[in-house]
Amino acid sequence: MAVSTTSPLFLLYVGLFVVAALACFISLTRLQRITNADTRRGLWALLLTSGGWATAHVGFLVSPTISLKLAWYTFGLVLGLAAVGAWLYFCSAYTGRTYHRNPTYRRLAIAVYIVLVAVKVTNPLHQGYFTTTAVATPFPHLSVYTGPLHWTAMGLSYALAFVGYFMLLELFTEIDLDTRALLALVGITGLPVVFDIIGYTTPYLIDITYEPLGVAVFAVGVAFVYIDQFDAIQLAGERDEPIIALDASNHIRDTNRAAQTLFPDLDGAEGTPLKTTLPRVADCLDSDDAILKLQQEDRPRYYHVTETPYGTAKAGLGRTILLTDVTDRERYREELVRQNERLEQFASLVSHDLRNPLNVATGRFELLREDIEEVAENEHAVAIERALTRMEDLIRQILSLARDGQPVEQWDAVLLSSVAQNSWEMVETNAAELRVEDDLTFKADPTRLQRLFENLFRNSIDHGGPDVTVSVGVLPDRPGFYVADDGPGIPESDRESVFDPGYTTREEGTGFGLAIVAETVAAHGWKIQVTESETGGARFEILGVETVT
Repeated sequence: MAVSTTSPLFLLYVGLFVVAALACFISLTRLQRITNADTRRGLWALLLTSGGWATAHVGFLVSPTISLKLAWYTFGLVLGLAAVGAWLYFCSAYTGRTYHRNPTYRRLAIAVYIVLVAVKVTNPLHQGYFTTTAVATPFPHLSVYTGPLHWTAMGLSYALAFVGYFMLLELFTEIDLDTRALLALVGITGLPVVFDIIGYTTPYLIDITYEPLGVAVFAVGVAFVYIDQFDAIQLAGERDEPIIALDASNHIRDTNRAAQTLFPDLDGAEGTPLKTTLPRVADCLDSDDAILKLQQEDRPRYYHVTETPYGTAKAGLGRTILLTDVTDRERYREELVRQNERLEQFASLVSHDLRNPLNVATGRFELLREDIEEVAENEHAVAIERALTRMEDLIRQILSLARDGQPVEQWDAVLLSSVAQNSWEMVETNAAELRVEDDLTFKADPTRLQRLFENLFRNSIDHGGPDVTVSVGVLPDRPGFYVADDGPGIPESDRESVFDPGYTTREEGTGFGLAIVAETVAAHGWKIQVTESETGGARFEILGVETVT
C-alpha cells in the first residue's frame, strides 16, 4: 500500500505522534525527582507504554505494506491496554490508596490483560476485534473498522480509566492547595476521547486512538513545569493538618486552608521567606523538640512542626512543613511534670520534717543503750528500735517513689545480666540464689533500673523465704524481661493491688517496694504485669523495652 508522504495532514499526524513519543520518553528522565516510589513507578510505566503506543501509531502510518501496518497496529493495541493498567497504578499510588498493592487486584488485572491481549493478537483468525480497508480520505491510509470484541475491551478500558480520574478528582477537591494546573493537565489526558469520537463518526479525522497525545502533554506538564507542585499535592493529600509548601529557597509556595486559619499572616504570603512571615515556625525547624506554642482563645495549643522534602536533594525542589496538633499530649506532659514536682516537694518536706526528729530519737536511743546495759535486751527497747528503723525505711522509700516516677530523660544501653547481678549484690540475700537465664541489651536509666531490680529481689526474698531461687530472663515472644521466683506466688485477686502504695501482707513491710517498681516502669514508658512462674511462684513481666542490637 502506498504511503502518502506529501499530504500536509499525513505529515501532521506523523509529526504529532513522533512528538508525543519523544515527550513521553524524554519525560522519563525527570521522574527520579518524584519522592514517592510507587507514584514514580506508576508514572514511569504510564509514560513508557504511552510513548510506545505513540511510536506504534507512527509505524502504522508510515509502514509501506499492509502486513507491517497490521503488526504495528496490533502492537499499539497491546501497549494501549497496558497503559490503562499503568494509569490505574499511578492514580492509586498518587492518591494514597493501596489498590495497586493488593495481590488479588494485581492477579486479576494480569489475568484480564492476558485474555484481552490474546484476543487482540489472534484477530487475524477470528476477525472479531477489527477489520481493515484502504481509504483515501482525509489522506490515503489503512482504515480500521472495529468489531464487537473491540467495543467490549474499549468499554472496560474507559471504565477503568474513569476510576482513575475519579480518584484524582477526589484528591484535588479534598485538599486545600491550588490544584488547578494539575487538574487541567489531568483533563487534557481525557480530551483525546473527543478526537476518537470524531474520527469514528466523521471522515475528517482518521479512526485511530489519540490518547498518547493527551498523555504526552500531561508528561511534559508534570515532568518539566509542575513537578514541585505535583509532589506537594500528593504530600498534602495525605494529611488534614496545617501544611506549608516551601520552594528550594525556603520561600512560601503554597498553603492549605488549615494553615491559613492557624496563621492569618499567610494570606497573600506566597513568595515571601518563611523566616520573615512565620519566624517562630522557622525557628522550630531548627530546635530539638520542634514544639510550637500558640495562644488561642485564652488557652495555649501546641503543634509539632516537621518537614518533609519533596523531589531529590539534587533537584532541590523544596520542603513541606506539617504542623500536627499535640496539645493533649503536651498538656498531659506538663501536668505530669507539675504532679511530679509537687510529689517531690511533698516527699522532701516530709522526709526533712520527719528525719530531723527521727535522727534525734535514734541518737537519744543509742545514748540510752550505752548508759543502760539492760536496754538492749528489753522488749520495749527492741520494739522502739524496730519502729525507728521502719520509719527510716519509709522516708527513704517515699523519696524513691517520688523521684523514680519522673519521666526518664537520660537513656543508656544496659545489659540485663549485668544490672541484675549488681542489684543482687546490693540486697541482703541470705541463702537465696539468683539465676540469669539469658541476656538482653536495652535502653534504660541504669540507676533507676537497678533500684527496680533491688525492690523485686527484696520482694521475692521477703515472701519466698531466705532460700528462695530468683530467675531473671528475656521474654520469648516480645521485647521485655521477667523476674520470677519459686515462692508462694501472688493470688490472682491481689495482682492488681500489689502495686498500690502502702499495700503489704507483712506486718513489718512498708508497702512501697512494688509501688516504686511500678513507678519506675511507667517512667520508662514500659508496662508491668504479674503472672505465675513455672514453679508456682510470682513472676513479674516488664514489657515494651527498646532493645539494642
